[in-house]
Amino acid sequence: MAARQLPLLIPSEPDYAEASFLRAASNEAAWTWLGRTEVWPDRRLALFGEADRGKTHLLRIWAGSTGAAVMDGPSLAEFPEVTAAAGVAVDNADHADEAALLHLLNTAHDVDRPVLLVGRAAPAHWPVRLRDLDSRLRAITAVEVEAPDDDLLRRLLLHWLAERRLVADETLHDRLLLRLPRSPEVLRAAVARLDREALTSRKRTVTPGMVREAVAGVTGE
Repeated sequence: MAARQLPLLIPSEPDYAEASFLRAASNEAAWTWLGRTEVWPDRRLALFGEADRGKTHLLRIWAGSTGAAVMDGPSLAEFPEVTAAAGVAVDNADHADEAALLHLLNTAHDVDRPVLLVGRAAPAHWPVRLRDLDSRLRAITAVEVEAPDDDLLRRLLLHWLAERRLVADETLHDRLLLRLPRSPEVLRAAVARLDREALTSRKRTVTPGMVREAVAGVTGE
């Protein structure tokens, strides 16, 4: 008898299209600033906030609309170049090598290119050792992507379920939203667990049992 073949777990690819971004009061300030690059003080801006609030999505939208280069903070090393005329966006900039980030900011300033930095905390609170970098980070205008309200959390849940082609009735949506912490990061983790359960059962319809397992898995209840 042939052994049962388990489904291959393939992570969903992030959708960074502008059309898929969910605008809300919590991210409206960031959205407005990104649409007005020409007024950024000293040609620099930082977005900050907790995980899964859409910071990377906003960065990608800005880079796509302006033609700016995208860099990953942890990958910055030595003397990164600013080759794009439209500027540069650095995701996870709070994990960048300090000397490399300082060089990038100085180079961008010298060639008059805008710089967008993204991190968990405002740059003024990053624990950096280089005094020159510290002074530049403290001077950057920082805009928080705030915690989502209940309406946005529901829209995020529906969006992530649709991304993974999962079907759940409204009562299960409510159960997830009521039993989970009001955190997009936790909500996304729960949807990922639902997806794994669905792949294992070979069904795309979410059941109450799957919801219980997902909630227990991410909260430890």
